[in-house]
Amino acid sequence: MELEKIKGIGQAKIKILNRLNIFNQEDLLTYYPFRYDVIKKTDIRNLLDEDKVIIDGVIETNPNIFYFSRKKDKTSFKLNTGDKLLNIVIFNRGFLKSKLLIGTTITVIGKYDKKNNNVVASEIRFESLNDTPSVEPVYHITNGITGKQINSIIKNINIDIPDYVPEYVNDKYKLLSKKEAIKEIHFPTTIEKLKQARTKLKYEELFMFMLKINYLKNKNHKEGLKKIIDYNKVQELINNLPFELTKDQLKSVEEIYNDMIDIKQMNRLLQGDVGSGKTIVSFISLYMNYLAGYQGSLMAPTEILSIQHYNNIKKILPDLKIELLTGKTKTKEKNEILKKLKNNEIDILIGTHSLISENVIYNNLGLVITDEQHRFGVNQRANLKNKGTNPDILYMSATPIPRTYALTIYGDMEVSNIKTMPNGRKEVKTLLKKDSEIKSVLELMYKELKNNHQVYVIAPLIESNEESEMENVYELEEKMNKAFGKLYKVGILHGKMSNKEKDEVMNDFKDNKIQILVSTTVIEVGIDVKNATVITIFDSYRFGLSALHQLRGRVGRSSLESYCILISSKETERLNVLTKTTDGFKISEEDFKLRGSGDLFGIRQSGDMNFKLADLKNDYNMLLKAKEDSDYFIKNDLNKIEYKHIKNELAKSINLD
Repeated sequence: MELEKIKGIGQAKIKILNRLNIFNQEDLLTYYPFRYDVIKKTDIRNLLDEDKVIIDGVIETNPNIFYFSRKKDKTSFKLNTGDKLLNIVIFNRGFLKSKLLIGTTITVIGKYDKKNNNVVASEIRFESLNDTPSVEPVYHITNGITGKQINSIIKNINIDIPDYVPEYVNDKYKLLSKKEAIKEIHFPTTIEKLKQARTKLKYEELFMFMLKINYLKNKNHKEGLKKIIDYNKVQELINNLPFELTKDQLKSVEEIYNDMIDIKQMNRLLQGDVGSGKTIVSFISLYMNYLAGYQGSLMAPTEILSIQHYNNIKKILPDLKIELLTGKTKTKEKNEILKKLKNNEIDILIGTHSLISENVIYNNLGLVITDEQHRFGVNQRANLKNKGTNPDILYMSATPIPRTYALTIYGDMEVSNIKTMPNGRKEVKTLLKKDSEIKSVLELMYKELKNNHQVYVIAPLIESNEESEMENVYELEEKMNKAFGKLYKVGILHGKMSNKEKDEVMNDFKDNKIQILVSTTVIEVGIDVKNATVITIFDSYRFGLSALHQLRGRVGRSSLESYCILISSKETERLNVLTKTTDGFKISEEDFKLRGSGDLFGIRQSGDMNFKLADLKNDYNMLLKAKEDSDYFIKNDLNKIEYKHIKNELAKSINLD
């Protein structure tokens, strides 16, 4: 399919096409226009200044040409449209003079200059307009070639390229054939047909993308530990909880249960908003694992969080043998725990990264849960996973990722979402205040402090910076002491403090020995202080929406009315999103729209997201269909002879076993 075989194309043009990453005929056919111009006659009776104009008419006067320099000129003449006499102006087209003859019918494309009753033309065509609108493709071009030339070259290609959508899927969605879609996208007959062509080609891209993701997911799912679990006992535990589970929590428990009783190793992400109740789902999962006769492990990113989990699970599962292992566990106690663990005298082990130490040996590890999974490195998670023989894996995250991206970033995982919040929780009221409104902010804080509630104050910096006017922890500590120090205790917390110092401060805050905690984002995930009702975030424009939402989650953890105050005189429109919703999934979608995936996720994750037509944000529903269809195709049709071309295309990017 070399370019040399195309009629009327020489070596010079081939070199230019190569610059556009076009090396063969298939590359040309899939070099899609990036937009289209609809050529439709403009109604010139109601024109506004600078309106785009497409008109045809007859030249009424000989053209006048004014030369600015050897290469710059201005040509003007009058055009009779039948409804109006217009003055046409076009720059640097003096060479057209011999063609612009009185009585000649032309089409003019340009902008209307109302003041001078001019049309400043960008293009003149020596033809009249059709009665029906036409659609013209516009391509990205480079020096030496025009969009029209690319379109003409494509017209001379006489090959078929394979359709990578199975025939029954084409029928299911009434998609165009690949051949017709390619023809319509380059040579549209109608706007409706063009839409159908784009739908077909977008779907094909998404289908092949999800085929790759789903194939890898199935390939990576090793044979795991098929567990026998008495679900009646699970139901009994759920019924005896001091609160009722939400529908999303119950659905997540069911999905995890189905994974556990399957022979394939579970690899599931449980994501939900701050305070949505992921932790209780993880405890029920550990109980199901225990019922199947296996040990379970839960790794948290901080000591405070691991202690919190340990104390809470002991209340939920008082009859199980549960231990806590952290970096602070005394040597004698640690050795005793390790001995019990190895001898299968521990059902559940809770802890920090200490759980992945070499000397931690399980007897029969069946379930590994990683809380706030994004806080651990890939190697840390893998080390814990490797402590057993293909144990089930459950990751938890309170940083909701847009569902669109959960399919791709966590392509090798199943995803459970908890969106509904537990009963009794009041929605946190979010207020956006300018720097000049600090007095009203301090008044609100004082009102809550008088009610014996506690307050977080967040700064973007630890120390002052000569290049920045932003607030820092020490300056805010001083200001809080000046405002409230005589009545309330002010504490300080930041990342440069030792773990011991951080733990002491957090425990004092938890015990209400500190009423105002000035901190950096180090408190974004961690302690659950139900008495904290206000979080005030200074210079909030410095944070992404998702990070601010995480910080907001530090309050509103009880039935008390709670407030999040965002202080900023900049980017108020962006920050206003948080005043309108507390749905972390919506916020993460908005964050993505505003910041892009690079900022949101750091680096490009699994899969090739360089689509020519598809857009993961806008084509989300199509992506879901492609996910479902590609999964069915892998299970039922991948090895059928009629779909060998699809398998071959898949093999180009994946090593098929």
